[in-house]
Amino acid sequence: MQEILEILRDKGIVDEAGVEKATIIGEQKNESVLKVLTEILPDKKTAILEEIARYYRIPYLDLHSLQLDKDIVYTLPEDFARRYQVLPLFKIRDWLFVGMGPDLDFGLLEEIKHQAKTNVKICIMDSQQIQEGIDKIYRAISSAEKLVQRMGKIEDLGASIVHLVNLIVAQAVRDRASDIHIEPEPDKLRIRFRIDGILYEIPSPPKPLEPAIVSRIKVLSNLDIAESRLPQDGHFKVNVDGKEIDVRVSTLPTINGENVVLRILDTSNVLLGLEKLGFSEESLNLFRQAISHPYGMILNTGPTGSGKTTTLYSALMELNTMDKHIVTIEDPVEYRLPLIRQVQINPKAGLTFANGLRSILRHDPDIIMVGEIRDLETATIAIQSALTGHLVFSTLHTNDAPSAITRLANMGVEPYLISASVVCVMAQRLARRICPQCKISYVPPQGIIERFNLHKYVKKGEKIVLYKGEGCDFCKGTGYKDRIGIFEIMLLDEEIKEMVVQSASVIQIRERAREKGMKILFEDGLEKALQGITTLDEVTRVCEEIAEPRARPAEIMAVEPYFPPEEEKGVKVAVEHVPQPEEINKYTKKIMDWISRRK
Repeated sequence: MQEILEILRDKGIVDEAGVEKATIIGEQKNESVLKVLTEILPDKKTAILEEIARYYRIPYLDLHSLQLDKDIVYTLPEDFARRYQVLPLFKIRDWLFVGMGPDLDFGLLEEIKHQAKTNVKICIMDSQQIQEGIDKIYRAISSAEKLVQRMGKIEDLGASIVHLVNLIVAQAVRDRASDIHIEPEPDKLRIRFRIDGILYEIPSPPKPLEPAIVSRIKVLSNLDIAESRLPQDGHFKVNVDGKEIDVRVSTLPTINGENVVLRILDTSNVLLGLEKLGFSEESLNLFRQAISHPYGMILNTGPTGSGKTTTLYSALMELNTMDKHIVTIEDPVEYRLPLIRQVQINPKAGLTFANGLRSILRHDPDIIMVGEIRDLETATIAIQSALTGHLVFSTLHTNDAPSAITRLANMGVEPYLISASVVCVMAQRLARRICPQCKISYVPPQGIIERFNLHKYVKKGEKIVLYKGEGCDFCKGTGYKDRIGIFEIMLLDEEIKEMVVQSASVIQIRERAREKGMKILFEDGLEKALQGITTLDEVTRVCEEIAEPRARPAEIMAVEPYFPPEEEKGVKVAVEHVPQPEEINKYTKKIMDWISRRK
């Protein structure tokens, strides 16, 4: 591997800093330096893979240029392919061509030959495409089929529920869902996955399965299964396709039963690097200029779920070198970062953002991240830290960048302290990317062009073209795949700082910042829509600008008055009916059919 790294350095594809960062991350994630390099240097990924292929004299293949034969799944068992991340591609005569990621393991060759019972040729591919291909050809239905067969032999209800919950969680992870919502209704139990920020309903289990499903999740999360009157929080870990996934669980008593939300924390989706978050070249340069300051405060604003934590983690990883001491205090710690001291607040034990931050200052940090500034005490200590030689990152809940200044002032922070400490404020949102497999272009109506002033963003006389996804198997019919950031970056120069000291209004600060070149969220979003990255609908949805009227619900729902009986006391009485394995079997087959249609 060292020889390949030397080649990559000699050709200018990677530098020493990139290799050092990849080595640190690789040790933390137990992955090869070459694989990590392809993840943190997405613009150099193809060049890195081509050099590895040239070194080993093997083909480099792009999954999206291949037509996979689904019958190829019978050459290698699914559990083997997932465990070792080996993708069977196609057969030519007596040779099976398989794809492997940049962390090539030629020691597997004999085992692959044994499993496939044929000659094997190895090709190198992007590791993300390997996982994507495995998910595509090994239909998730196969897992459901095995489960149904097993359930046919199982008489124990508990074992059946265990496998059913495992199936739901595993499918959510494979669908890249961030949350699983388990929602009780009077006559059914609704389950929804949040994928790319949007909730999608999956087939509903029978109402009698509700207590068993909720109890199983409580057992996994080490919660009190007898307590249904109070909210509870817990967590557990699950292994899906060789990846260890953290799952946070929260229960909430409602009039129809206990509502459960599972937050899925997949660390393989983090540590992307600033280049992959969606910054334009201009915005990325501005943000890097801000975080290169030796001291000061960097604020990231936006609603919950807008990607603030991922952005700050990516910034910390960019600064994370052996000569820096970085400490974070968070609520909660969502992802573990190598070389970084991470502290989780515990108000019950007396550890808050404010007193935790005081203790951190006694540990000689260079860079500090405060998960959120919630009160004047935390804001004051964070600002004092920024003024005494520390680079401080934190978040606020405001709709745009200039509003962060007034939010701090409203907390009681003196304007001169804000002016002296804050270096940069960045607002952000997450918009869904158009699926690359079914993206089409279209010319928008003249009314849309005028309404959004699209002429402003193209050269004079240039045709205005927008894009959308038609829906395909790759994106499961949604027209979207993954998400991208939309950003608004305001650097506080001397003039803006003076306006802050003079307690200028948000409107005045925003207008002056725009005159100096700041792009607001909506403008950055429109540029990405015209570039074919996202759609105009997504931009209006996430930027809270000129939104279209909401569509009518798919079904008309009757609203009825609710008069709780005395014995309920705010929660649903336990269901009397005891579910039978046949009911679980029937629901699992329903899930199997749903997965089959989506594939």
